[in-house]
Amino acid sequence: MDNRAEVSAFLKSRRDKVTPEQAGLPVYGQRRVPGLRRGEVAMLAGMSVEYYTRLERGNIGGVSDSILDALAQALRLDDTERDHLYALARAAGTRPARARRHPKKTTVRPSVLRIIEGLHDQPAYVRNNRMDILAANPLARALHHEVFELEPVNTCRFVFLDPRATRLYPAWERVAREGVGVLRVEVAKNPYDRELSNLIGELSTRSDAFRRMWGAHDVHVFTKGTKRFHHSAVGELELVHETLDLPNTDGLSITVYSADPGTPAADALQLLASWAATQNQTEDEAASQTDTEH
Repeated sequence: MDNRAEVSAFLKSRRDKVTPEQAGLPVYGQRRVPGLRRGEVAMLAGMSVEYYTRLERGNIGGVSDSILDALAQALRLDDTERDHLYALARAAGTRPARARRHPKKTTVRPSVLRIIEGLHDQPAYVRNNRMDILAANPLARALHHEVFELEPVNTCRFVFLDPRATRLYPAWERVAREGVGVLRVEVAKNPYDRELSNLIGELSTRSDAFRRMWGAHDVHVFTKGTKRFHHSAVGELELVHETLDLPNTDGLSITVYSADPGTPAADALQLLASWAATQNQTEDEAASQTDTEH
């Protein structure tokens, strides 16, 4: 894949974010660039201006780890950004794998399903690298009940294309930027994933907000943190989440939400469980009535 444009845009976006003061450089007169100049990056990374210019033009294939490390240090990249730079370098100049006529369907192992089903008081779900939710326990379905009305169940599509997302996520801007950052990371790691490319193309076409955030070239990896929800039935919840990659899978991960005992969030989760049980009972009764009529 010729990813030179992607590499160039990422390096320039990171260069624009670092000020001379942050880099410990003196500032003289007016500057025409928002961050560092190319020559300043080159000096900080211990390379010639010509060589750095070549890298920023996207010619990063075959570059040594020491050069990438020097570049990451000069641009003050965090761990996620550094890993993204390495992924871009690995992808540069590689050849695509032979395309499958019918993409392989990713399945969730029964043992993983048993894990999330066993978490009765914690919302838990399994997702793939495109943010499709492939499996979820009842409490996760209740927490994201609006998202589960989509087919396929995809959190990024919901965030950018469903107007209810700004109500479910009070910190919508943060949630949206993190989702875009995850997709940006996945594109570098899986440059020939056709379904991933189709998703990004769809969101770019249909959402101005997605196009704006995608153009920032920010990256993100879900590990742990907090997320606020405004559920239509139980109100506000602020939950802790942990995301763990599942080994020997095609980019699957498991996310679990929880709340400290005795907190308002814990009380809200109990209320959510009661609401979910009521909803399930109503659905079962409706299905039973339909079967009787037929």
